[in-house]
Amino acid sequence: MAFALPVWLAVQEELLGHGEVDCGPPSCFDEFEDEALFQMFHLTRPCISFITDAARIRMKNVALKKPGLSVDSMLMVALNYYAHGVSSAPVLQKVGLSQTECYSVIGTVSGVIAGMSDQFISFPLIQQARANVAFKIEKLCGIPNVLGVLAPAHFKIRASPYEKDTFRSFVNTLGYTSVVSQIISDSDGNILSVEKCCVGSTFEQEMWDSSFKGREMEEDLHGPFWVIGGKGYHLSKHVLTPVSEPTNDSEVRFNEAHAKIHNVMRTTLGSMKRRFRCLMQLGFAQEGSLDKKSNIIKACCVLHNIAKKFSDPPPPVAGKIEPLLPGKQHSVAVEINTEALKARQELIFKNFSAVSSSQDPPSTGITEEDM
Repeated sequence: MAFALPVWLAVQEELLGHGEVDCGPPSCFDEFEDEALFQMFHLTRPCISFITDAARIRMKNVALKKPGLSVDSMLMVALNYYAHGVSSAPVLQKVGLSQTECYSVIGTVSGVIAGMSDQFISFPLIQQARANVAFKIEKLCGIPNVLGVLAPAHFKIRASPYEKDTFRSFVNTLGYTSVVSQIISDSDGNILSVEKCCVGSTFEQEMWDSSFKGREMEEDLHGPFWVIGGKGYHLSKHVLTPVSEPTNDSEVRFNEAHAKIHNVMRTTLGSMKRRFRCLMQLGFAQEGSLDKKSNIIKACCVLHNIAKKFSDPPPPVAGKIEPLLPGKQHSVAVEINTEALKARQELIFKNFSAVSSSQDPPSTGITEEDM
């Protein structure tokens, strides 16, 4: 993934020890030992220091409701909430905030970090970057010319059952209330794109058709590449879906390879939700005002990418990894894109008509530790 230069330089300095490090003024994070710091925020000290420095620059232009609160203190409140889904009493006591004031701070910080997505969430735009992403994906699963994995990411919310129409709009295919964002990742689990924040009943295809990235790809602005999509998407010249009813060994092998790379998104979202437990339950939502939820989701995606660049491990796995939701499909039959169908068949024939001795057979056995 092509990260912004400041991230790479910061990581290089941290990992390789080039030059003297200017520690700057004391921070409220300094009072925590390394282990306690990670338990409280699910991020390491170097990563938090970098996030603080990056956010401090942008916070200067934000009107604060509590102007006396330092940027470090505001970030401490937000990072603690992201990590646990609630604000820890020691953090609230330390910064001297009530729960109500805490929610205001979290909203402000989430908007600032979400605004950093233009710097830390980057889709491969130049030919070399695209080639590098596609090469890694082909090496993993054997499918060529793929720029990423496309999937709807569902995050649980609460909605009032007394407002029946609104409540039903949030109910997804598994029967619980959620909001959903469209996410694209690479084979390493880096987030390449995050768009939209819709009610949980939204069709994946509708999100793709109306998204910036969807329009860009379908208009050939990113070249002759695919993104991997599940059954909730329509096969197109740029969205590669599995064969719904495979009739031969080649199609079976292709579906296995498709499942292997598609499973990367499952482990990526599982890793994000372990590190940022606020994504397990985003609280109450209203259909007409999802901006705050969108900012929290996008902020966690930004922090996920930064944490991966610093090689910060997520907390240990607790229980089963949540599966990707099955695609929501229209009841009306969709007209088959014959050109896309032909392109997929040619890809299958060329790459999966026989098992190559130089390539391991596709497997779906990706674990959280692989990410």
